[in-house]
Amino acid sequence: MALRIRDLTLNLDEQEEQLSMKIAETLGCQPEQILCLNILRKGIDARKKPKILRVYTVEFNVEDEEVFLALFGTHPKLEKFYKDSPLIIAKVSKPLHVVVVGMGPAGLFSALTLAESGCRVTLLERGKPVEERLQDVRRFWDLGILDVNSNVQFGEGGAGTFSDGKLTTRLNHPAISWVLARLVALGAPADIQYQAKPHIGSDRLRQILIRFRQSLVEFGVDIRFSSLLSGVSMVKGQVSAVMINHHEHLSCDRLVLAPGHSARDTYQMLAQAGVKLEPKPFAVGVRVEHPREYINQIQYGLPAHPVLPAADYRLSWNDPDSGRGVYSFCMCPGGMVINAASEERGIVVNGMSDYRRAAPMSNSALVVTVSPADFDGQGALAGMEFQRRWERAAWQAGEPGWRAPAQPLLEFLYGRGGHVHSSCRPGVVHAALDDCIPPYVAKALRRALPYFNRKMRGFISEESTLIGVETRTSAPLRILRNESGESVSHPGLYPAGEGAGYAGGIMSAALDGLHTAIHILQASQPQVRFR
Repeated sequence: MALRIRDLTLNLDEQEEQLSMKIAETLGCQPEQILCLNILRKGIDARKKPKILRVYTVEFNVEDEEVFLALFGTHPKLEKFYKDSPLIIAKVSKPLHVVVVGMGPAGLFSALTLAESGCRVTLLERGKPVEERLQDVRRFWDLGILDVNSNVQFGEGGAGTFSDGKLTTRLNHPAISWVLARLVALGAPADIQYQAKPHIGSDRLRQILIRFRQSLVEFGVDIRFSSLLSGVSMVKGQVSAVMINHHEHLSCDRLVLAPGHSARDTYQMLAQAGVKLEPKPFAVGVRVEHPREYINQIQYGLPAHPVLPAADYRLSWNDPDSGRGVYSFCMCPGGMVINAASEERGIVVNGMSDYRRAAPMSNSALVVTVSPADFDGQGALAGMEFQRRWERAAWQAGEPGWRAPAQPLLEFLYGRGGHVHSSCRPGVVHAALDDCIPPYVAKALRRALPYFNRKMRGFISEESTLIGVETRTSAPLRILRNESGESVSHPGLYPAGEGAGYAGGIMSAALDGLHTAIHILQASQPQVRFR
């Protein structure tokens, strides 16, 4: 047990070494009484800009806790702090052969948990190792040569490899600290364990993935790249084998399916195999881009400061007439807009930041909710085809050379004004975004933007550019599973992660992969326990 105190503040010129003094000032004790101080959480309070405060929650120890609490324990910011017990992965006596499909967060953490328990794990990834994948992505951005199996969406690390590496989640689960600690052990910055909005950055995430791969190999995981799941076999009502690249048959006891939200050929294969799927809501829209220091000025009241990160924002509005939500998504401070295509003749954009978030521009998706009622066609794949339709429309508006369609925000909103200025690789072309998004999405964006401008004065300006289209906000369908994590139609198949329709980011996908592994182990050996 330790003591915890919250809502300590430092101004921009104060150093974190002064936190012990801040505790003493807050409680009325002596600074030397504060021992083993450790930051638990760090955030930013910009409500009174430009007077920006850094806000901390810290834990600490004292020599005689009973006496200390008797003197100062009534202070409302002070409390006893009990650390979460670490997650312990128990060993199984009857190991299974589990095939895990997909090397995004869900697949990686599922494979790690199963391997640590003593299972034999084969890990399939349709794409390439991150070192080769990076070369393929750069070739696409520089030369317009797309590899449909090795790109921003497919390959080691999943789609999150080319993102901001955000680790925020709305979930409150003790395993979160376990996941973060594993990432730190693999080389992630230690501050992800206490930042209010932790991120790794695309550049550092790639190095962590290499170490993650090495760790899996040390646990005996058989990793197979360029290995597409092309079929699933059943024997006596149970998954018994998978087909790889349409020709290799591999037997297994269980199958973890963590394909990522863009594995459209996998979705089609599952539908043909009779796996129970259903369409689900998601969101589509555009990316908006501003200069980084411009967003800093709006959010902080100053363009830059050595101890302040690039400013982010979160905006949302609900259209009272249509009921559609309009919101910012995957905001990338000090980053770039990227072409994230995974199919020929279809443009989709996303955002990416490195750890330092020091690039000149900041961007975010501005998206509108859509539901199965909006999709053209019937069945579980209707949402996928809906995405494809608008990505092809963006291609038509944005070609040649994979250049994305872009439009000044002022022009989109008022018909004139502004200029196109974007970091998007491999480039943009001035186009009318009404040709690339559904009419009701365009209408909802136009209604929401004035509200966003009231929340962030200056959001609508000559500095604002819109780039289309953003369609891969989440999976367009869900692979149905029961409370034990197993497919409702195919026993032995365990859908997991964002592509299966059960997560929405790196952390939630990692946790879902962890939980899926635990479901498998406990179903086969009920006496196995985890804490």
